[in-house]
Amino acid sequence: MDMKQAILSLAFLLTATLTHAQLTLEECQRAAQTNYPLVRQYGLIEKAREYDLSNAGKGYLPQFSLSGRATYQSDITQLPIELPGVDVKTAPKDQYQVMLELQQTLWDGGDIQARKRLTRAASEVEVEKQNVDMYALNDRVNQLFFGILLLDEQLKQNQLLQDDLKRTHQKVSSYLINGIANQSDLDAVSVELLNTKQHFIQLETSRRAYVDMLAAFIGKELSADTSLQKTALEELEPMDAGMNNRPELRLFDAQNEQLNIQESALNARLMPRLGLFVQGAYGNPGLNMLKDEFSAYYIAGVRMQWNFGSLYTLKNDRRRIDNSRRKVETGRDVFLFNTRLQETGQHANIASMRRQMVDDDEIIRLRENIRRASEAKVENGTLTVTDMLREITNENMARQTKALHEVQLLMGIEQLKYIKAFPSVSSSKERGER
Repeated sequence: MDMKQAILSLAFLLTATLTHAQLTLEECQRAAQTNYPLVRQYGLIEKAREYDLSNAGKGYLPQFSLSGRATYQSDITQLPIELPGVDVKTAPKDQYQVMLELQQTLWDGGDIQARKRLTRAASEVEVEKQNVDMYALNDRVNQLFFGILLLDEQLKQNQLLQDDLKRTHQKVSSYLINGIANQSDLDAVSVELLNTKQHFIQLETSRRAYVDMLAAFIGKELSADTSLQKTALEELEPMDAGMNNRPELRLFDAQNEQLNIQESALNARLMPRLGLFVQGAYGNPGLNMLKDEFSAYYIAGVRMQWNFGSLYTLKNDRRRIDNSRRKVETGRDVFLFNTRLQETGQHANIASMRRQMVDDDEIIRLRENIRRASEAKVENGTLTVTDMLREITNENMARQTKALHEVQLLMGIEQLKYIKAFPSVSSSKERGER
């Protein structure tokens, strides 16, 4: 075998392995988190924070401004005395000026630092909102995953029913030959078999649609025979009743922290500003108001500004922040209330499934005995084929019910994990290995 054939063979084996590999729920959730287009929002939030922090930090850089003006005034300053033989010049009534000013902040009362903290807090809120949206993706993956598992169980039971009906068809055919049954009995079995095959096609079509949707979520090509790994009930870990790791709670915390920073930033608005300035200008008149000519000049100094206008709105600003804080706390209380309701309902569903599963095996055993007895009665001529078909269907329904209960129990446990953001079994094992 040459190298090219070896590579092709290896590629075929890898493809076949991936195609028939079993997917776990945790693998699908991780893949969906990576593949979902919304994940790109994390990078955009980080970039926006970097830009805003950079802009805020540039408040310490020297600030340049260029201004110009041309004015005409109705009167000018004049000396109140007249000197004989002396012509005292005055400034012109039309005046012109072009000025370049440089300002350097020495102390801004903590305004720049407050803006940086507000930027970080706002970015953290955006990240937590993104986490909430991404976490909700797990619920959609859960619905698809367990929908496929349920369809797999239904397909399995449908195939078993077809096998039973085929054996029944052979028996009724022999009964027809021996005069125990008639053609209508054989036709009834054939109709039931055809109906079961049609239902199988419907289930296969639904499963293909679910698999295609799951493939779109996780960003992988999945074949029609892709199998999903069902977690064994004995592998499920107990959950702490008081634990709640939902990202919504971290969002509420981030929103509260943002409001705290906004409140502390109000104090920065009350502080004075201190800085240096240099003005360079060219105009008529210059600094000498008694010279009617264009000249250049400069002024340098220290400037202090203290704006008390924010005092007018300070009380209302604090009340507004306090009102927003109460809204956040109300939102948290509502979320926890609804979560507790969902948790209570889910615990009830799980307990109900466990109680029902206790009797599933016994029901199947009894239905199997009834079906065997009905076959014997048909063979003895004391029961119709139609009645026997009903018992075969009842046995199959009992098996489907057991499979449904198992999937519903697993789905209920996973849904409870989703409600409380409880880590999965696989995730717990991975952390232990690290």
